[in-house]
Amino acid sequence: MHLWTDLSQVPRGFGPSVVTIGNFDGVHRGHAQVLGRIADLARGRRARSVAVTFHPHPSVVHRPDEAPELITGIADRVGLLAETGLDAVLLVEYTLEFARQTPEEFVRTYLVDGLHAGTVVVGHDVRFGRDNAGTLATMVALGERYGFEVVAIEDVGQHQGVPVTDGEPGVTHDARWSSTGVRALLAAGDVREAARILGRHHHVRGTVVHGDARGRDLGFPTANLGDITGMVPADGVYAGWLSRPQLLAADPDHADLRLPAAISIGTNPTFDGHERRVEAYVLDRTDLDLYDEDVVLELVDRLRPTLRFDGIEPLVAQMHDDVARARAVLAADGPSS
Repeated sequence: MHLWTDLSQVPRGFGPSVVTIGNFDGVHRGHAQVLGRIADLARGRRARSVAVTFHPHPSVVHRPDEAPELITGIADRVGLLAETGLDAVLLVEYTLEFARQTPEEFVRTYLVDGLHAGTVVVGHDVRFGRDNAGTLATMVALGERYGFEVVAIEDVGQHQGVPVTDGEPGVTHDARWSSTGVRALLAAGDVREAARILGRHHHVRGTVVHGDARGRDLGFPTANLGDITGMVPADGVYAGWLSRPQLLAADPDHADLRLPAAISIGTNPTFDGHERRVEAYVLDRTDLDLYDEDVVLELVDRLRPTLRFDGIEPLVAQMHDDVARARAVLAADGPSS
């Protein structure tokens, strides 16, 4: 898949293309199904399939105080888009200047002159251009003017039982597959249900940094993550996998590419901590040196919320129980390679 960050990178003579537009945060099952259909449609028309997406998220530019926490970092979003079968992604830097374009200016510059769109695929609720003035009717009218077909698609999939965000236990509602629904689930710590929408385990990515070495002193050395991308779910202890992309690139057959882990998210209240941390203990391993390595943590299931313990002994006893439960969850999840 081609990745372009500027229209000048689009090859001369590229097209005709089938183009869609969206943020695609998380690239969940609904996104994947729609993008897969677009790739199939393009192949059937002897065209190229392209997704136009934006970074940063438009809310970061227009309403920074209300901007959602993104499910995936930009590198992971691009990688997931590539898995859908698209021919190319145009990653547009979203700025106030970009947002000032009228709907027609955006369509003419990006879709017509830039990508030579023969077909534009959008949802019924599409909004584009200055002040989100462009609608589906606008796109159809511009298609008639500039010679491209507009295909409007329905939302794909129905996900049952997404928790509401007010924290009331047991209260659920029905919702379509959506990034908003995934964020609500992650905020509640329900990574297992989020995976049903995503079509995979939710993951975060970061670089292993030095911590307090407290876990090592307790017999559970942990990899502490810094520079984290991806939405960090609610505080608690999770069963998951630690993957090592750098090791994969160097040695695809290495035995330690994907390792079972118990993952802690929180402030270590037993030790009066204040900084929220993400750290992972690789089950039964004390020999790993992961410092400065970029790793991925896949979160399979939440084992418990963060707790404050009255001393070291009850904490260590709980950690042993956490490890045993994580081992059982991950055994049911599948092999580590």
